[in-house]
Amino acid sequence: MRRMRSGWAYLLAAVLISVAAYLSGADPVFAVILLVLGVLAILVQKGDEQAEVSFVAPPEHVADEAEDDEPVLPVILSTLSALDLPVFIIGRDGMLRGQNFAAEKAFGTLSPGQHISARWRSPSILDMVRETIATDEPNQIEHSERLPSERVYIVRIAPVPQSAEKGGEALFLLSFRDISELRRLDRMRSDFVANASHELRTPLASLRGFIETMQGPARGDPKAQERFLAIMLEQANRMSRLVDDLLSLSRLELKAHLAPDQKVDLVPVIGHVRDSLTPLARDLDVEIRLHLPEDRVEVLGDRDELVQVFENLIENACKYGQEGRVVDVYVRNPQGGPVEVSVLDFGPGIPAEHVPRLTERFYRVSVADSRSKKGTGLGLAIVKHILTRHRARLIVKSAVGVGTEFTVRF
Repeated sequence: MRRMRSGWAYLLAAVLISVAAYLSGADPVFAVILLVLGVLAILVQKGDEQAEVSFVAPPEHVADEAEDDEPVLPVILSTLSALDLPVFIIGRDGMLRGQNFAAEKAFGTLSPGQHISARWRSPSILDMVRETIATDEPNQIEHSERLPSERVYIVRIAPVPQSAEKGGEALFLLSFRDISELRRLDRMRSDFVANASHELRTPLASLRGFIETMQGPARGDPKAQERFLAIMLEQANRMSRLVDDLLSLSRLELKAHLAPDQKVDLVPVIGHVRDSLTPLARDLDVEIRLHLPEDRVEVLGDRDELVQVFENLIENACKYGQEGRVVDVYVRNPQGGPVEVSVLDFGPGIPAEHVPRLTERFYRVSVADSRSKKGTGLGLAIVKHILTRHRARLIVKSAVGVGTEFTVRF
C-alpha cells in the first residue's frame, strides 16, 4: 500500500514539474519526458505487486510431490479391477499382495500375505517367478490345469516399473491369459479329421462298391439294384449319424469348462425320455419301468443335454439288454446324499476287461453287434463329456449273464 502511494506521488510530482517547466518556457519535449517517467513509475509498481501475488500461490512441484506420496499398491489394484484378465500382485518375497476381480472369479479369493506356492504347485510357474524376482526380467510359460475342467493358460510375470522408486516395495504382476478355446479348437479339428477319415472309410468303400456293381454286372438286374440301394441308404444313414455325433462331441468340448447354473427337475426329464423311447422299446419287446420319487429332484444342469444323456443310456439298455425284456430306471435323492439316476438292464452283461474303456470314442465291446444295432461308438463318449460339464460321474457295474447298471451321480 505504501508503494502504491509513493508511485502516485512520483506521478503527481512529475506532472507538476512538467507543467512548471512548460510555463517557465522550457522545451515542451522535456516536459513530456517528465510526464512519461511518472506513468512508467506507476506501471512498474503494479508489475511488482502482481509478481508478489503469483509468488505466494503454491508452486506446481508441490502438488506433484503430494501425488507421488500416494501409495502405489492401491493405485495398481484400482487400475487392474477394470481388466477381464486375471492378475495377481506379488512382492519380492513371493507373497501375494492383491488380486483383481477377474482373478477372484477364475481362481477364487486368495488371502494377502499368502505365498503363491499355496495355490500353484507347478514347478514351472514357481521357477519362472523366482527367476523374474532375481533378474527383474519378464517371463512367460504355458500352464495347464485339469480340475475342475481342463484349462490352458499363458502365465506371464513382469516387474511393476518404478514401484520401488516411489517409496514402496518392488512389486510384480502375475497374469493368466486363457487360451483353452484355441487349444480345444486345434484338437477338435485334428480329432475330427482323424475320426472321420477312420470311421467313414468303411461305409464309403461299401457305397463305392455297390455303385460300381450297379453300373456293371447288375446294370440290368432290377432286384439286385433294389437290394443294393437299400444297403446304400443304410450306409449313408450311418455316415450321417456318425457326422452328427462327431459334431455334437465337438460342441460339447467347446463348452466343457462352463458349468451349467440352471435348476432342472429330473423327474419330468426321465418321464419325457421314457415316452420318446416307448416306440423303440415296443419294437424290441422291452418294457421301461420307472421308479421315481414323489417330490422334485433338482440338480444344476442343462435340460437338453441331460435328456441326451438319459436317452443314450436307456436306449443302449433296450438294445443291448434286449434279452432281459425289462429296463428299470431309478431316481434316488437321499437326505444329505448325492442325487443318483440308475439305468439297469438284465441282458448278457459286459466282461470286466471292457468296462474301463466303454466311454472311449469308437470303442465297442462287439463291433458286429454295435453296427447291427446302428451304433456309432460315440454314445457313451458324448455321455461322459456332458457329465464332465455337469460335474457328475458315470459309474458302471456289470456281471456277465446278470446284467449291467449305469449310474449317473451328481
